[in-house]
Amino acid sequence: MPTNGINKALKLQFGLINYENRYLTAEAFGFKVNASGTSMKKKQIWTLEQDEQDGQVVFLRSHLGRYLASDKDGKITCGAESPDTECRFLIVPRSDGRWALQSESYLRYFGGSADYLSCFAQVIGEQELWAVHLALHPQASLLSVARKRYAHLSASDGEISVDSNIPWGVDSLVTLVYQDGKYSLKTCDGRFLSNDGKLVKENTNATSFTLELKSGKLAFKDCDGKYLTPVGPTGTLRSGRCSKPGKDELFDLEESHPQVVFQAANNRFVSVKQGVSISANQDAETDMETFQMEIDKRGKKATFRTNGGSYWTLVTHGEIQSTASEVEINTMFDIEWRGQRVALKASNGKYVCTKKNGQLSAVSDAVGKCSGRRGAGLKLDCCNSTLCLVFKGEDELFLMKLINRPMLILRGQNGFVCHHKNSNTLNANRSVYDIFSLIFNDGAYNVQCVTGKFWYVSSCGLVCSDGDKAEDFFLEFLEHGRVAIKGSNGKYLRGDQGGTLMGDRTSVDASSLWEY
Repeated sequence: MPTNGINKALKLQFGLINYENRYLTAEAFGFKVNASGTSMKKKQIWTLEQDEQDGQVVFLRSHLGRYLASDKDGKITCGAESPDTECRFLIVPRSDGRWALQSESYLRYFGGSADYLSCFAQVIGEQELWAVHLALHPQASLLSVARKRYAHLSASDGEISVDSNIPWGVDSLVTLVYQDGKYSLKTCDGRFLSNDGKLVKENTNATSFTLELKSGKLAFKDCDGKYLTPVGPTGTLRSGRCSKPGKDELFDLEESHPQVVFQAANNRFVSVKQGVSISANQDAETDMETFQMEIDKRGKKATFRTNGGSYWTLVTHGEIQSTASEVEINTMFDIEWRGQRVALKASNGKYVCTKKNGQLSAVSDAVGKCSGRRGAGLKLDCCNSTLCLVFKGEDELFLMKLINRPMLILRGQNGFVCHHKNSNTLNANRSVYDIFSLIFNDGAYNVQCVTGKFWYVSSCGLVCSDGDKAEDFFLEFLEHGRVAIKGSNGKYLRGDQGGTLMGDRTSVDASSLWEY
């Protein structure tokens, strides 16, 4: 999927729900397929791939990397390591948003229940219809295919405008809210897009859209059968007049990387306002002080991109500038997570520090090491009535604030985090998600529920959601698209085997990494 700007379009992954409200499931044993799943977990997730020559033909790949196929007798298998002629399907969308899957080779329709699946129906009936439940993380950037511009909240106009060259800042975050087989678009301030282009507080029939797929792109159809499209010079997002989706009605969902601001020990914000130099010399947070943090998938190092598209890079004499146009060794930084502050180590093995003039330079051998900067980094303290010298150690430490996740949705290896129905605990294995508020607190974060109550970790390690007082949690962005969350008890949050969210992990593993 081509993109206009700085991020990659997300692969379309989803669950398929049959007429009995059961998910299509790929079993590891014998590569068998059934429709028995009660929720969307790993075995229920399918990846859509398109034929390169014929964009209308699709392949469905299971979590095991094998492809769904149908033979001439309608027998369904899912063992093919690469797609062949019997793996070719056509998507036939229905007015209610459900799909029928037709074998391109034999022109029969796929359907059934439990272990009784086949692709032999000559016409589409209720058993051949599948609801589509997207499996990708629901917070993303929305790109108009025709305009090659991104959607963003225009608070002054009370609308979503599709006129941004890059998805920058919290206003460019769109949250897809799934309910009863339909999707709503929620802005960063908690409002829903209505089909008339207005933003409203309540999720109603007018804010609910069915998803349709055309040539690998998404279209949003409203309750009147019309499609969302950018309208006018600012690209106001609203339903148009078309009852069939053309290029103007098609969108890509792109990954939304974390965007952050840094505050140095001098209490000034790190900025590129002065030019190519990266300096901590500003008192306000603007686009010039916002940086996109991208974690390398292999080396797990971080790069920082400016709103102009350039990267932080290490140059002569250890200075940090924004002169790199692509990722290379000198644009890579290690992040050390030190509670409420972070330290950055450049490719020369030195820590990034703030010079007296605010310039960032990678010249420190260690955090807190006295090197003659800013009064040698010393302060006078009083120890038992005796004056003594104490290292401040602040030149290498930065406050890092995440600015484009006011709403927190977490998905772990077994599913989404949401409230437990009958207690104050949280589930971590659900196919549906709850939306929580993420509140920044001096390098830490508080997590608030829609009830106004806060998350906390109990004495037995349970993460509870009924706290009257806010408790600090610490976000550590350790892998591409995933974050570890440490509680005030120094332990990481994880989903246990029973699906309960716990705060008792002493180190990070797969169970304590979360898509956010």
